[in-house]
Amino acid sequence: MARDNKTPFNYLDYFSRYSQIIPEFDKFLEYLKVPHQQYFRINNLKVSERDIPKLLNLIQQKGVEIEEIREIDKFYRVVNNEEVALGNLKEYALGLIHSMTLSSALPVLALDPKPGELILDLCSAPGGKTALMAMITFDRAVIIANDKRFDRLTALSANLKRLSVASVVITRYKGEEFPLSLQFDKVLVDAPCSGEGRYKVGLEGEILYQKGSGRSNLPSIQKGLLQRAYDLLKPEGILIYSTCTINPEENEAVVDYLLRKRAVQVLDWEAPLPWDAGLTEWQGKAFHPELAKTKRFFAHKTKAVGFYVAKLKKL
Repeated sequence: MARDNKTPFNYLDYFSRYSQIIPEFDKFLEYLKVPHQQYFRINNLKVSERDIPKLLNLIQQKGVEIEEIREIDKFYRVVNNEEVALGNLKEYALGLIHSMTLSSALPVLALDPKPGELILDLCSAPGGKTALMAMITFDRAVIIANDKRFDRLTALSANLKRLSVASVVITRYKGEEFPLSLQFDKVLVDAPCSGEGRYKVGLEGEILYQKGSGRSNLPSIQKGLLQRAYDLLKPEGILIYSTCTINPEENEAVVDYLLRKRAVQVLDWEAPLPWDAGLTEWQGKAFHPELAKTKRFFAHKTKAVGFYVAKLKKL
């Protein structure tokens, strides 16, 4: 759905086509007016379990009110959200905390990275999910962090250095053309997308667009990325496909394409945040019934950016 990013669109008109697939649609529309919630994760590569209470106390002394997210380990919510900029804290600059929206952790949790595994993050920049993989594996996996854009790789490298991540090798390839010389235990495709899960509404009811959201060829790019990711997996390897959009054409339709092209099993997984089942039909087109095992995370339910996550296994 091509859009001119300079032209404001009324959010009621824009999201009306999703009214039948978004639960509690009125609450969803209201939540579009709420500013993005800030979350952070304690960086266990720099902060021991013993020192976490001391670190949290230091942050609170600077006027940051925080609340622990019990569903996801070491994540915290900024209660006084509009009064705080996490990026300005010394603890952020020192890499003691890792700022990322709560739902961005979901693809990594579904991937379930383990020490000793060879893992590819095919579209990794600016590196939030790559860093989280390193933290979860205590920097003992081998992670290839790939992105095609040099400017984004610069941000990725800076983030990994700030967080003291040592287990990551950075590469620069078009994801669809990543060399087939290696086979990976696990691959994450957090695909470029229209970003509808990030949209917020301005004072005049217009959608505040994300940069680059007007690209109309995204599904074809996503299909190419997902197919190459599958081909890079070892037999029985695990593949996660995720986006931060609501659009079924970028979510279920892309995974459905892979299911019809390759030998794939859709896996269920235990998600820590509220979710809704993936679609098996959209605008009269039937998808593979196994897509009901994929998961949609809506912003008004998770209080974080909207996400779609599919967990797949190579047969």
